[in-house]
Amino acid sequence: MLAAAAGGPPASADEAAGCFPAGRSLRYLVLFDPATPPEQADAQVRAACGSSTGYYPQISVGVAVSADPAFPARIGPARAFSAQAYRTAVPSGQAEAAFDQIPRAGEPDRTGEQWDMAVINAPQARSVTPGDPDVVVGVLDSGIDANHPDLAHAVAREESAGCLTGMPDPGEPAWRPTASAHGTHVAGIIAAADDGRGVTGVAPGVRVASVKVIDDRGYVTPEAAVCGLMWAAARHMKVVNSSFSVNPWGLACARREDYAVVHEALARAVEYAALSGTLTVAAATNDAANLTPSPRAGTTPPPATGCEALPAGLRDVVTTSAVGRGEVKAGYSSYGLGVIGLAAPGGDGHDCVLSTVPGGGYAPLCGTSMAAPHVSGVAALLASAHPGYGPRQLREALYRTARPMPCPADYDLTGDGHQDAYCTGYTAYNGFYGHGMVDARAALTAGAGG
Repeated sequence: MLAAAAGGPPASADEAAGCFPAGRSLRYLVLFDPATPPEQADAQVRAACGSSTGYYPQISVGVAVSADPAFPARIGPARAFSAQAYRTAVPSGQAEAAFDQIPRAGEPDRTGEQWDMAVINAPQARSVTPGDPDVVVGVLDSGIDANHPDLAHAVAREESAGCLTGMPDPGEPAWRPTASAHGTHVAGIIAAADDGRGVTGVAPGVRVASVKVIDDRGYVTPEAAVCGLMWAAARHMKVVNSSFSVNPWGLACARREDYAVVHEALARAVEYAALSGTLTVAAATNDAANLTPSPRAGTTPPPATGCEALPAGLRDVVTTSAVGRGEVKAGYSSYGLGVIGLAAPGGDGHDCVLSTVPGGGYAPLCGTSMAAPHVSGVAALLASAHPGYGPRQLREALYRTARPMPCPADYDLTGDGHQDAYCTGYTAYNGFYGHGMVDARAALTAGAGG
């Protein structure tokens, strides 16, 4: 036991135990050996001068808080990571529209502006089935406006939760949007009502759950992403849409020592979700980066060469690149042979994707964030038509029925005489478009052959 200094106050309980709180409490994502019981996980955290706030025994990943700077070293090497410790600025990316700048409800039918739906043959697919309300798509994002006229029918309030603390909170204040239009926009692409006004989603008959993982500064911590995936798996959602990359780094091109913790935790969560019957669809990110795995791929995490986006770079994820109206990879869209599974409309330049935004209005946004929900919507239609399909069957049907797209002969977008990116592969499978453009009509008419 530590003794108090002469003439000073007695040692605190933390000091007596060898713990030295020295500032603000930080939240940590913590890895444990597989099959670690909850009580043992809690004991390990306490012994390292932390306090457990939650634990996912299915994947042996926990969330803890500690004010002791030595907590990561105490718990053990490559076992703990605090996103809070690395936050220095809001990450670069697509600017969000402020709620008070968005047009309000009462607009006429705007489906004629939805060029993106025509590209993937969504209107023809909806005539086969608009989707089944028993199929729920988890929108892991910034929250959904459940009162929007085009989404009020679709938001599964009882399946929604906030995950910003790393553990699910089903209370509505925890999952509704507060500072970002992003999640509502994504939800509209998937399930906006086919009601003759506003816009119509790919699968207007399915429901969407608001699973809030993006905070008001635009961050997605690894514990929030893990929480979202585990919540979706526990609620038996058929599809989750992940239009984000885990921060604080965003795209990981230079490996950090603690990167392995984040990679492993997310890999476990995605794998568990797949085993539980949930297909994960992810955006490729807007970094215009080559995500092609290193020749030494297969290590965990991937080796120090090459870039990886999370969760887009993980196994079992349908990673989506974005194309513009001309059906060429958008300049901002990341790409990579062996990573990109499908392409979908994300918009480019002045031709962005029109969808719902909080407050009852509609606005255009561009990004791979907009491409991914087109795929999620088609996956939801497939799940509606084939209730027995699991993640593997859904993924294979999406890939098999995609419209093949060859590498462009010339990808000089700026006209400066230099290629802006290099597409590798062949028509049926390449680094820009994966297996090709997702096709809602083909998926429904040919999906039964899976």
